[in-house]
Amino acid sequence: MKLNRGYLLVFEGIDGTGKSTHCRLLGDYLQGRGIAAICLSEPTHGVWGKKIRKILVEGRNGITPEEELGLFTNDRKEDVELNIKPALEQKKVVLIDRYYYSTAAYQGALGLDPHRICRDNEAFAPKPDLVFMFEVPPEQCLDRIKANRKDGPNTFEQLDYLMKVQEILNLFSGPLFRRIDTGPTQ
Repeated sequence: MKLNRGYLLVFEGIDGTGKSTHCRLLGDYLQGRGIAAICLSEPTHGVWGKKIRKILVEGRNGITPEEELGLFTNDRKEDVELNIKPALEQKKVVLIDRYYYSTAAYQGALGLDPHRICRDNEAFAPKPDLVFMFEVPPEQCLDRIKANRKDGPNTFEQLDYLMKVQEILNLFSGPLFRRIDTGPTQ
């Protein structure tokens, strides 16, 4: 199936909400129906993304919130130029696990202005067509992480921090956003 333009679908939520799984599942579903789709994630596995992933494992070790934001911004600029824009120009569906809303929330929880972060990113990053905002209470997310990851929670996955991140994610609203409760069903 050939699309008449590219689409950018973003999967957001705190760690442990299931966004990565659902991003992958939708990508598989679309590809199985002959729709050109690409699944990406941030941080990437590029130069900047590797520096971010090192922080996840080893901790911040004196890196300021502004320096951390710079790493995420540089990683996204590289991702936009190398992956996102070319795929959209090729009329593909781009599915991305995290985008600048996560950066705004996670760095906002460190005291930076989340609205400024979004504005700065929108100056160079394509605006999404749709944002799926996955929601689960942070306590349940940490339980999932502890049960499913042998290494356990990383630097960014601490309850008080995730609660602040969730509060900021809750501020994002409008026609682009679809909130999805991925907590346990009764």
